[in-house]
Amino acid sequence: MDSIVSPHQCLQKMYSSRDKKPDPFYKPPNPAQKTSAEIINEARNSLRTLKTKRPFTPREDQRKLFGTLSSRTPDNRPPSSFSLHSCSFESPDSRPVSGTRLSPLPHKPKLPSPDTEDEITAATPQPPSHAVPLRKPNRTRVLIASSHGNIVADSRNHYVKGDSLISHTQFMKERTSEEEEITSLSPDNPQTQLANKTYGNREAQGKTETTNPPNNKTCDIGGKKSKSTSPNGSKKSLLKEIDSPLNELETEWERSYWDEHISPILQDLEEVQQDGNPEDLCSLCVKLWKTLDDGNMLGKKCKRRSHILKILYKLVDVHSDRLGLTLAKLIFELRVSGKNLLNICKLVFKISRSENNDSLFQSDNMMGVLLEVLQNEDAHANSEAFLYCLGTIKFLSGNTLLLNELLKKEAVEILVELMEQILHFNTVPENISTNMSHLLVQLTVTLRNLADLSQSRPKFLATNAFMKLCSLLENYIYDKDICTNVSRILSKLSLYHDCCMALAECSGCYAIILSALNKHPDKQDLLVRMVFTLGNLTAKSDTARKQFHELEGSIKTVLCLLHTYCDLDKKSQSTMSSTKQKHEGRKQPTEVEDVLIKIVCLLANLSVHPKVGEDLAADQNCVLCLMQIIKYKQIDECEELVINTLAALSNLSYYQNESSVMSKMRKDISNLLLKYMLSNNMEGILEATRVYGNLSQYEDVQDFILEHNVYKFIVTLLDSGQQDVCFSACGVLINLATNRKKKMLLKKEGAVEKLVECLQDFGCSDWQLAGLVCKAFWNFVDSTKDVGLYLGFEETSKLLNLLSSFLDEQTALDCQWNVDIMDYQRECWEAEFKPVASLLLGKIQSHHSFLEPLPGPL
Repeated sequence: MDSIVSPHQCLQKMYSSRDKKPDPFYKPPNPAQKTSAEIINEARNSLRTLKTKRPFTPREDQRKLFGTLSSRTPDNRPPSSFSLHSCSFESPDSRPVSGTRLSPLPHKPKLPSPDTEDEITAATPQPPSHAVPLRKPNRTRVLIASSHGNIVADSRNHYVKGDSLISHTQFMKERTSEEEEITSLSPDNPQTQLANKTYGNREAQGKTETTNPPNNKTCDIGGKKSKSTSPNGSKKSLLKEIDSPLNELETEWERSYWDEHISPILQDLEEVQQDGNPEDLCSLCVKLWKTLDDGNMLGKKCKRRSHILKILYKLVDVHSDRLGLTLAKLIFELRVSGKNLLNICKLVFKISRSENNDSLFQSDNMMGVLLEVLQNEDAHANSEAFLYCLGTIKFLSGNTLLLNELLKKEAVEILVELMEQILHFNTVPENISTNMSHLLVQLTVTLRNLADLSQSRPKFLATNAFMKLCSLLENYIYDKDICTNVSRILSKLSLYHDCCMALAECSGCYAIILSALNKHPDKQDLLVRMVFTLGNLTAKSDTARKQFHELEGSIKTVLCLLHTYCDLDKKSQSTMSSTKQKHEGRKQPTEVEDVLIKIVCLLANLSVHPKVGEDLAADQNCVLCLMQIIKYKQIDECEELVINTLAALSNLSYYQNESSVMSKMRKDISNLLLKYMLSNNMEGILEATRVYGNLSQYEDVQDFILEHNVYKFIVTLLDSGQQDVCFSACGVLINLATNRKKKMLLKKEGAVEKLVECLQDFGCSDWQLAGLVCKAFWNFVDSTKDVGLYLGFEETSKLLNLLSSFLDEQTALDCQWNVDIMDYQRECWEAEFKPVASLLLGKIQSHHSFLEPLPGPL
C-alpha cells in the first residue's frame, strides 16, 4: 500500500479503490508495496536487539591471593600462607636494608686501643677545616654496628638515615642539601662550638668517644670509659646511649616531649608485653599513636623512630588479630619501607584472610591507611608489599559494608591511577615483571567488586577507566587471569548505557576484545563475558555493529565459536540422554549453554544492521547452526537459549533476497517452528509467530500454515490479551488474507470478530497495533461482496463506529494516554493509524450502503 499522509490523498485512494482491485499488503514485486515484515518494522521494530542475563560469578570459598579457577600454578605464584614473627623484621640500626644477615665472628672483637691510633686515624674521614654549623638533619643518627648485632655509638664511621646506613661522606653531602638553609656561624657562636665538639679533631685525641647522656653514671665498654644509664651495660641502657648523640641534634622541646610523653608509654609496652595482655597492649599502642600525632612525630619526623619500631616489632609475637591491626596501623603511620613494609603488609593480609576479622577493619580507619600505602609508596620498588596490600583490599571488598567504605575513600580513583602507573612503566619490555602481573590480578578483582555498586559508575567514567582497561587487556593478553578479571568488569558495567557508550568510544576496543577471544577460545568464563560485553555494545549502537563487522575475521570468529559450542552442547545432550538424566527443575544453564546464549544474542543484535544482517542471512553455517539448536533443544531444557535462537532467526528472516539461506530453507524452518507453536511457553509461541510473519509472504509457507492448521493457533493468539502477541498474529493474518479460500478459513475460525475486538480493546492505548489491524481488514475487503461475505453487517457496523470514533482527533486526545509518552502516542496516531484508518473507512462506507441487515428469527 502506498503511504498516505494527507486527507486529500486518502479520498483519492478511497474513490479509486471502487474501480480497481487493491493489491495485498505483502506483495513484494512492486517496490512501492510493503511486505508484512516492512509493515511490522515500520510500526514496531521487527528487527529487535536482545538482552541476556549477566554471567554468574561463583564466590571463592576461601580467601586466597589466587582462587581455584586461577590459571597460575602453585609453583608460579606467591604464597597465601606463611609464618611471620618479630625476627622477620629488620632493625634499621643493625644492618643495611638489603636484608643480608652477616654471620657473627667467632670471637668477641675489641675496640681499638691507643696503640692503633695511626691506623684508625688513616681510616677516619677528615672533618672540614672550618667550623661546620650544626643543623637539624633529616632523621639521621650516628651509629656503627658491631659484629654481634649490638650497636656501639661512634659518629666517625656510619650514620643511620631512615632505615639505611650511610657513610660519613654521604652524610656530609646530604647535610648541605637540607631544606632549611643555615648560614655559616662564627667560631664564637654556641652552635658552632657544638659542631666542633661533635665533628672536630678527634684523630688527635686517639680515642673513641661517646656523647654523654643527661646523667653522670658511667660504665666500661671495651676498656674505655663511656657514660651509661646502668653499670651492667644492658641492652636497654645501650639503646638509650645510642640515642644520646641525637640529644645534640634534637631540639630542647623534642627531648622534653620524648622524656615526658613517649618514653613512659614505650616502657609500659615492654612491661605489659611480658604479661601478654593484648587488650592492654592495644590501648597503649593507640595511646602511643595519639601521642606521636599530637607531637607531630608520625611519618619519619621522630628522630628516635627506630627505637619505637624495635619495640613495636616485638609485639608481633603476641598472637592477637586486634593487636596486629593496631600495630600495623601505627607502623604504617611511621612510614616503614623495604622488607619491613612487606612484612607489615603480610601481617595485615594474614589477618584479613578470616571473614570474622572484617569487623576489626570496619571499626578502624584501616581501609584508608591501606589506600594511602598504595598512593605514597613506589609500586615497582615494593611490588611484593603492594601484592599483599592489594590482596587484603580484595578480600575486604567482598564485604558489602567495607566495599561501600572503599568507594567513599576513592578506591576506584586510586586503583585506576595505580593501574595506569604500572602500564606506563611496563611499556618498556625489560620492565615487565611477573610480580606486576600478580599485583594486577588483585587490583582487577577489587575493581570488579567495586563495579557492583551503582555509585561507582560515575567514578569509572570520570577516571577514563574504560580506555585504561582496554590498554591493560591489550598489554596482558597472554595472562588469562587478568583478561578474565577485565572481562568481568566490562560485562558488569556494559549493562548501563553511559558506561556502554564510553566503552564503545574507546579506540580499538573491538579489536582488543576480538584478540582476547582468539587468544583464549577454550576459557569459557572469559569467553562468555567477552561475548556478553559485545552483545551489550551491539544492542545499543548501530555504529558498534558496523565497526565490529568491519574487523577482519570478526564474523568468522563468532561463527566458529557458535559451531564449536553447538557441537559441545549436542554431545552433552547425548550424554545426558544416554544416562537418562532429566532436565526437570534445572534453573541455571550449563556453562556451554551459557556461552551459546551469549553468542546467539550477539548474532541477533548484529543482524539489525542491514549489511551485517544480509551477510548472516546468506551464511549457511550460521543458519544451519541456529536451526540445529531449535531442532535438538527443548524449550523447557534451556528457555533462554531457545528464545534467543528464535529471535535471531526472526531477525534473519527479515532479509529476503536471492542469496538468503533463510529464504531457501524456509520450508524446513517452518517445520521446525511447529513444536514451539504447540508448546505452553508463550514467549516461544510469540517468537515462532514472528518468524512465520516474515516467511509467510511466500505462498508455499502460507500453504504449510493452512495444511498444518497453524492459522488456527494464529487466530487464537488474538485472544491472548497481550499487545505484542496480537501484533505478531496480525502480521501473519495480513499475508494470509490475500486468497479467497484462505480468507474464508480465517472467517470460519472467527478472525474477523477477534480483529474487531482487538481494535476495540487496544485502539486507544496502542495506535501501532490499531493501524496493523486496519491493514489486515484492508486485505479482507476487496469488493462489495467481500464486505458482506467476510465482514458481515454487524461486524461492519462495529468497525465503522470504531474507525469514526478513533479518527476524531478530540476523541483520540480524550483517550487515557500515558503522560510521559504523550508526544510519542500522538505521533503514532498521526503516522501509523490515521492514514490507513481513513482509507479503510472510505472503502467500507462506499460498500456499506449496499448491505442490508439480515432478518431476525421469527
